[in-house]
Amino acid sequence: MPTPDTQLSAEQSRQVAETIREEIARRRISRQALAEQAKLSLSTLEKVLGGRRPFTLATTVRLEQALGVSLRKTPDLPVAAPPANGDVAPDGLGAYSRRAVGWIEGTYVTIRPSFGDKEAIFAYRTEIAWDAAASSLVFHESERQDAAYTQYGEVAVPNQSGHIYLVTNRHGQHRLITVARPTISGEMYGIITTLLAGRGSLLTPIAAPIAYLPIKMVSGPTLGRISPNDANYAAYRQHLRRTIDEPFAMFLPG
Repeated sequence: MPTPDTQLSAEQSRQVAETIREEIARRRISRQALAEQAKLSLSTLEKVLGGRRPFTLATTVRLEQALGVSLRKTPDLPVAAPPANGDVAPDGLGAYSRRAVGWIEGTYVTIRPSFGDKEAIFAYRTEIAWDAAASSLVFHESERQDAAYTQYGEVAVPNQSGHIYLVTNRHGQHRLITVARPTISGEMYGIITTLLAGRGSLLTPIAAPIAYLPIKMVSGPTLGRISPNDANYAAYRQHLRRTIDEPFAMFLPG
């Protein structure tokens, strides 16, 4: 089993460095900001990106957690050995088998109300896939307008509730999305509970309806902040209303 200080090969390090540089450019963040998020020194980050030092497994994992993307794309890259239970998720996620949840895997257009504009809708991409190392479903968000808040985490599918939970846990800080099992056409509807960033360090708990639409069912999906004049606005708004109207989720008055 590889240890945290296992060094990646020269080719693996080159591929990881290239992916990181692409993410930095796409998100328009500085190397200093990335180093702070990954709890690395700027000097270490500069050396590995410049090819003056190989990546270690520990450094790669820290950068993956900071960026919310997988940097280990080659089959022979060292990863943690899969759990002994193989294709069965841990009990804490519902003890589901991979075969039992294969129909959830896929790429979704994710929509929720914009927290900053009452008339707008916030849309981005979410991929749900099986992670052999974790022996469970995981999710990764991408193409968010606020890229710094991109989330990734585990997917729980317990039999008892009949719901699916997308859980982010970063140093004890949680974001939870609870959705009903997919409809016959594949959509999932539910509630997101998270923290709204305000001025300075102010964070306020907030909940809102959320919908996951299989990307194949959305013709010409648009992402980002969707305004009323967008071609997909009416359809997106209808899906959000369906969350409450059917209801897949309920919001009680105070």
